[in-house]
This record gives sequence, structure tokens and C-alpha cells, in this order.
Amino acid sequence: MKKKFSMLTVALAATLGLVACGKGAADQSSQGESADAKLKVGMMTDSGTIDDKSFNQGTWEGIERYQEENKTIVSKYIKPSGEATQDYLEAANNLLASGHEMIIAPGFKFEEAIAQLQAENPDKKFLIIDGQPTGGVAENTAAIYFAEQEGGFLAGVAAALETKTNKVGFIGGMVIPSVQNFGYGFAMGVAYANANLGTNVEIADYLYNGTFDDVAGGKAQAGGMYDKGIDIIFVAAGGVGNGVIAEGKERAEAGKDVHVIGVDVDQYEDGLLSDGSSVILTSAIKRIDNAAYTKIDEVVKGTFEGGKVITMNAQNDGIGLPEENPNLSESSKEKLNEVLASLKSGDLVLPNELSEVENKLAEYGYNFESLNLSGK
Repeated sequence: MKKKFSMLTVALAATLGLVACGKGAADQSSQGESADAKLKVGMMTDSGTIDDKSFNQGTWEGIERYQEENKTIVSKYIKPSGEATQDYLEAANNLLASGHEMIIAPGFKFEEAIAQLQAENPDKKFLIIDGQPTGGVAENTAAIYFAEQEGGFLAGVAAALETKTNKVGFIGGMVIPSVQNFGYGFAMGVAYANANLGTNVEIADYLYNGTFDDVAGGKAQAGGMYDKGIDIIFVAAGGVGNGVIAEGKERAEAGKDVHVIGVDVDQYEDGLLSDGSSVILTSAIKRIDNAAYTKIDEVVKGTFEGGKVITMNAQNDGIGLPEENPNLSESSKEKLNEVLASLKSGDLVLPNELSEVENKLAEYGYNFESLNLSGK
């Protein structure tokens, strides 16, 4: 069951048939092509799969939703054969050779490839999510980032409101700005709740794994945190999060009152337990699907805004929590809705530069000196 998100009711696309082809890469194409389609949209996946519960899946769902609702595009995704720039170029050129007029690439790993592609194909459109082409964004390209600190902030407030032990933790993946921003926001959210919502919560552990794929390491890190008395862990670490969720599920099945806060997409289903409940308290969502949907719509309508770096946040429905949060109390939901409203109105503005984050934590009266906020 797909969860509905808080800032937009998503009409899910019908399941599309997929046909494998391609040279050295997994190449998947949507069925239903028609002669009068206005736009052929191609997507490259990063190292994950199309159903990774993260960037690939979110991007593809936005493309599928646009195709289903508007019937004006056809779409295909292709998994590059490797993770080098040349592999990305080969995948993109395969799409371009088959007539795709717009290429969407989710992730910072595509920055060099998109830089070359935008220069070599000025009549095509490119979208890179969570990155920007090296050397600058051309007029035929858009680069979209997210205000992850806002999502992390909501996660921190939720954790502070719901913890029973008054100890919470954070696990990041690679030390890159998007992950750091989630952590910064989480710390500020806990501190804000302590200062304004009557909580008295400690961030008892704040760690980075250093990768996005060390599942066993994530499980071990989560186990260490739970052993310390931490009962809620916010994880922003790609596949590492699978290990964190697995550890949380094992403990919950054994009767321990522990939870995990998911990231990027609603991960409630990933935490399902044998009794039908979930170990996922809530998830800090980046509306990656909205990013893809909006830019496709611009290309279709001839209003594409290129040459820009765009930040999606609460104000433009880029950040939020799931609409349905069965593990949150009604009181917590009410307070979180108030916080989200403050983010959307601009009354609450959150920094993402480390020195400013430290100033904000000090403003809230939180002693952050024991936290390795930078991850370095």
C-alpha cells in the first residue's frame, strides 16, 4: 500500500509493463507508446534499482504519474552498466539515439556526465536532481536540490515528542551536503522541541557510516545505539538504512519499544512487523516525484526554465512527512502540523551552514559539543 503524502495527494500511476533490452545496461521501457506523444522522457538510474525506496523510485514515480495523468509522454529508464562518467554517457546516448528528448538523472554522481551532455545536445532538455553540472547549468538544463534540513527538522521534532527514553540517535551515510543537512535539521528539531514544546531529549549518538550500501554496518550501528537506551533512530543513509530498519524490526518483534525514522520516501511498509504494525515512526520525505513531474510539465508546455539551480522546500511542497503516520500520537501530529505550517509560511527559517547551525542550536540552549555534526 502506497502512503499519501502531506502536501499533495498522489494519484499513483497504473503498473506499466517493462521490456528489457540495451547494451551493457538494464534498459526498461514503458508500454503504451503512441504516435501523437509529445515528448519522450528517459531516465538514468544511479547504483540502486528502480524500486530502491529512494531517489530512483521517487523519480520514476513522478514520471509515471505524469504519463498516466496527461497521456502526453512516453518514458523509459535505463540502468548504466557501471558508475563511471563514461557509463553514464553511454546510457544517456542510448536514450538520445532512440529519440528521447528529455533526460532525467537523480543524484550527484551524474554531474560530470550532464555537464558534457548539455553542451553536446543543446536541443535536448536535462534535469539533474540533488546535483548540478560541473562548470555550471546550461539553458537546456535544470538542477534541483532539496532543503533536507527542513525534513530533518521535522524528524527531530517527531523523535523528541515520541521518545520514551529521552534518548535519540542519527545515522548518516556518506558525508555529503544532502546527508549532513538531514543531520543538521534533526539536531535543530530536537533542540527546538526541548526549547519550545516541553521535551527534554538528548541526541545520545550521532554517527556516519561512510557509505550508502553497508547494510551489515548499518545494522551493527543501530544495535549499538539501541543498546545505549536510544529508542528512536533517524537514518539518512540509502542502503545502510535497510540494516538499521532490520535491526529495529528484530528488536520490535522481541518486544522492545524502538522505532526508526525513514528518509526520502515513506518507508512505513519497509518496517512492517508480524502484527501488522511498523517499526517506522514516520519518514522525512523529499518530493522527488514532484521535481520530475514539474519539470516534465514545463517541457511539454514549452515553459521549461533552464540555467537555474532550484531548491525545493516546504514552501513549494518539496519537503514534508507522510499524510498517514499511524505511530504518531494525535498530539504529536498536531504539533508537527504547526511546525510544518511555520516552515511553509517562512516564519521558521533553518540554516544549512555548520556555523549557523551551531548558532541555532546555541539559541535553543542545546549543548552540541559532543556531536560530530560535520561527520569529518
